[in-house]
Amino acid sequence: MEDNLAIDDDLLALAWQLAGLKTKEETVNQALKEFVQHRQQKALIDLFGTIEYDQDYDHAHLRNRRADRQHQ
Repeated sequence: MEDNLAIDDDLLALAWQLAGLKTKEETVNQALKEFVQHRQQKALIDLFGTIEYDQDYDHAHLRNRRADRQHQ
């Protein structure tokens, strides 16, 4: 998909310099990739404290049971 976009030349130049990439296109794609990753990480961070968990869940016990079955 090709689009003509009005991109801030100074901002693009700074991003290009900081990224050290070969082309403006690579710089824009890298910036978009990092933007998406940042937003996805933020969405995960926003979940902290919102998920209920079972206080009685014993992962070590379950892991030991699984290991015992594999060695039989």
